[in-house]
Amino acid sequence: MEAPQYVAARVQAALAEDGRTHELGIRVDIRGDQLFLRGQVSGAEQRERLGLVAHEAAPDLRVHNEIMVVDFTEPGEDEHLD
Repeated sequence: MEAPQYVAARVQAALAEDGRTHELGIRVDIRGDQLFLRGQVSGAEQRERLGLVAHEAAPDLRVHNEIMVVDFTEPGEDEHLD
């Protein structure tokens, strides 16, 4: 059986290199036969793609997609300090 840290590294590399995701900021934790994805993305579609790529990279593990979808909006008006 492959060491958990090697599985986590393989999944993180897949998330970063796969053309569907290109995501660097997702944390991958392995506990037994469970794989946990944690982090933040700007859309539900990206969250789902990350779960799919993780499952493809580690098909023998049960993937828990705990990635949060947050709203990254443009900043408002410039603040002028006098």
